[in-house]
Amino acid sequence: MAAAGPAPLLPAEAEALVRALQSTELRDTGGWLRQHECVEKLNMHAILSASAGQEQLLTELLVTYAKIPVLIGELISVEIWKHKIFPVLCRLEDFKPRSTFPIYVVLHHEASIINLLETVFFHKEICESAEDSILDLIDYCHRKLTLLAARSANGQSAVLVPPQELQKQAEMMEFEISLKALSVLRFITDQVESLPLSALTRMLNTHNLPCLLVELVEHCPWSCREAGKLKKFENGVWHVVPPEDQVKMTKLDGQVWLALLNLLLSPECQRKYHFDGFNKSQLLKLRAFLTDILMDQLPNLVEMQRFLSHLAVTEPAPPKKDLILEQVPIIWDHILKKNTGKWEAIAKHQVKCVFSPTEEELKLQARRWAQTYSLDMMEALAPDKPRCRVCGAEAAKRCSRCRNEWYCTRACQVQHWQKHKAACNLMAGAPRSVDDP
Repeated sequence: MAAAGPAPLLPAEAEALVRALQSTELRDTGGWLRQHECVEKLNMHAILSASAGQEQLLTELLVTYAKIPVLIGELISVEIWKHKIFPVLCRLEDFKPRSTFPIYVVLHHEASIINLLETVFFHKEICESAEDSILDLIDYCHRKLTLLAARSANGQSAVLVPPQELQKQAEMMEFEISLKALSVLRFITDQVESLPLSALTRMLNTHNLPCLLVELVEHCPWSCREAGKLKKFENGVWHVVPPEDQVKMTKLDGQVWLALLNLLLSPECQRKYHFDGFNKSQLLKLRAFLTDILMDQLPNLVEMQRFLSHLAVTEPAPPKKDLILEQVPIIWDHILKKNTGKWEAIAKHQVKCVFSPTEEELKLQARRWAQTYSLDMMEALAPDKPRCRVCGAEAAKRCSRCRNEWYCTRACQVQHWQKHKAACNLMAGAPRSVDDP
């Protein structure tokens, strides 16, 4: 009889974690380190619950305790830290951390929050519970999609050392975060009929999201050609697409098309959007991508094709201007206003108080994360079989001490040992004198 997989959190556990979510000051990065544990546990719970069709509990808790605005505030706060404080931190002469693990956790905190929002924003009540902060989330998604549209393929970098290695990790993480933001935006557009007018105005006119989405269709940043082979980014990795699958729509392709359908075919959106010469010419570019094969995979695109054919031969009426008091997002501006001119002081404070832990503090942190990321849980969430840490081949062997790294052969394990040793000692709680894998 097969062993049962890991179970979602008990209701009392989930409630305690949701209630523990609190807004954190930009200066108090240590608060993010503590809160990241709650977010990660909720993340894993949300994914397991969604796969079992039991996500209603977490949805109700987040709505009841009004935690969606808190999560959006934390998301933007970490984003600002990454752009304003992290570069200063890396330039400081006294920034010589024993371990970059605490900084990586802060960088990863943004990814964890957006991942949790992606999982729960499918539900209408979650979107509605965001209230005024939905404007801040729309702005956040727009910033990420703009980065995605402007992204150019970069070659493999040379071997890096901290803090350059951290900066490279941050760049890679930024790409994955932007893809999650695309999914969140699509779920927001699912609710266009119930969104505040200010939210629609922001998406359609302030940020002109329809044209930005057209750019994503055109340039498709999650696919590239390398050595004559088509590669696509799915489930966190780039993989070669076999010829017979190259015309299949990926999940990311689908998110862009669904968002366009929501924004262009809604009567309310058509009434508010300005179909001027530029916007019209950009939208009509979509006709070249609406092939029979694509529409067979997403039949709703037939309606899009009809709309574009009609748009090509007509001049839509100018948008109706409603006399309203428009709300504006406040979280980003509030954090900037409160901390402008203090970036270096905050960075120095964090180097001293947060990012220079003792060896014992590092071991304690590592053990806590080892408990959070239990092996059974991670294997249940992994979409594919484990891959070798060195060469990327399918792996069947695991480090017997920390049980956190996978290898395909003993040779790969020995090759990686010098890089892995420090983390292995921390995770396993072993003395530092250990020299052999």
